[in-house]
Amino acid sequence: MNHVAPARTDVRSPASLVVGLLAAAVLTIIGTLGHPILTSSATSVGHALRGDQHSALGVAGGDVPDGVTVFDARYPAVAKLDPALLGALRRAATDAADDGVEFVVNSGWRSPAYQEELLDEAVAKYGSRAEAARWVATPATSAHVSGDAVDIGHSDATAWLSRYGAEYGLCRIYGNEPWHFELRPDAVSHGCPRMYADPTHDPRMQS
Repeated sequence: MNHVAPARTDVRSPASLVVGLLAAAVLTIIGTLGHPILTSSATSVGHALRGDQHSALGVAGGDVPDGVTVFDARYPAVAKLDPALLGALRRAATDAADDGVEFVVNSGWRSPAYQEELLDEAVAKYGSRAEAARWVATPATSAHVSGDAVDIGHSDATAWLSRYGAEYGLCRIYGNEPWHFELRPDAVSHGCPRMYADPTHDPRMQS
């Protein structure tokens, strides 16, 4: 399969890439110091809540074994992503591989039951549905359930996407979730839109 990437808007040298990766990593750390759920390795909310455990719903419900990439279509978490989003991710991943960066899928498509499971765990962890909403959406509002969002690891991959993702229409949406990316096609020509602080500020989450 041939992947045609957008034209680069900058000439990347090894030094500039290192600077960009370090800057994005610093922003990630600054953005996550205020909450204990996060780690500097860009672990998704689902991974942070579940630790080494996996959902009883299994891969059919959207659970993701360690090491799954955006090219692993055997897993519903990848295969059930919106085709345009998945195509953009694969084009970006192909280019990122030239820089020695691999995109690991920590979470992609989720079934409504799996999303509800994560929400229940977040409520139990944080003591209220209002606080849990900063990290986990309801099944009715989650972009993961609709196949329109992906959580990418590790920190080098999220840093790469933070710098170059707009060229593929891939944008961070929430300031408190450096791993969460969605497709915004207009970003290719206009850049990514301003991020929301967290999902509670996203009008789509109001229901």
